[in-house]
Amino acid sequence: MNTQQMPALYIGHGAPMILDDALWTSQLAALSSSIARPTGILIVSAHWESAPVTLSNPRAGTPLVYDFGGFAQKFYEMTYKTPDASALASKVAALMPANEPIAQSARGLDHGAWVPLRVMYPDADIPVLQMSMPTSDPGRLMELGRRLQPLRDEGILIIGSGFMTHGLPYIRDYSPTAQAPGWSTDFDTWAAEALARGDVDTLANFRELAPGLPYAHPTVEHLTPLFITLGAATSPDRAPETVIDGFYMGLSKRSILVA
Repeated sequence: MNTQQMPALYIGHGAPMILDDALWTSQLAALSSSIARPTGILIVSAHWESAPVTLSNPRAGTPLVYDFGGFAQKFYEMTYKTPDASALASKVAALMPANEPIAQSARGLDHGAWVPLRVMYPDADIPVLQMSMPTSDPGRLMELGRRLQPLRDEGILIIGSGFMTHGLPYIRDYSPTAQAPGWSTDFDTWAAEALARGDVDTLANFRELAPGLPYAHPTVEHLTPLFITLGAATSPDRAPETVIDGFYMGLSKRSILVA
């Protein structure tokens, strides 16, 4: 069994139609090919906010959640039948303190999980578990990431899945190559510079310090999975590696890898 320490990732997942974007899919595929094959995947998606911390259904072939509307029928017929993840669920539960028990649900994988994973690991032969995001507070999310960090030593890939900017109400051009609005580029540049400095405190204070708000994040759930990823780093103040940058529909798809 592969027990090589895995990195942790924060990736932009996009709407299902991003599966038809050749550039984005090639970037995600290259990312997964550049790291060791994980023994399991724990993913936190922008699309599942629930407290207390709750895990998805770990059984083999867990059904998908089609939590979107108005797209081509093919996206509602896609499947991603992963192996049983019960052992991974037990590992995650064991890392939670006694006064914060973890909940179990029958929920399947939402598109923030299965859309990128279909590209990264198309054979669906790795156990996958989704974990809810119980808060939007960066400090609490980083602490949760720290608790999960030991999973990396067991070959588990931890992924925060969101989008570095997500001002969908303010987008006027929905073409993949649309010019990024100023609020999107400003926020992305600010985040990139803070990440390059390993400046977690600045990132955590994005509400007060980041340019482009509230346009870049009228709601914050697509940014906050970043703090799970940063918390799971061996050294959170060490600059992560940017593995994908650029824009899609004018939104920043900046994705990072932390060791």
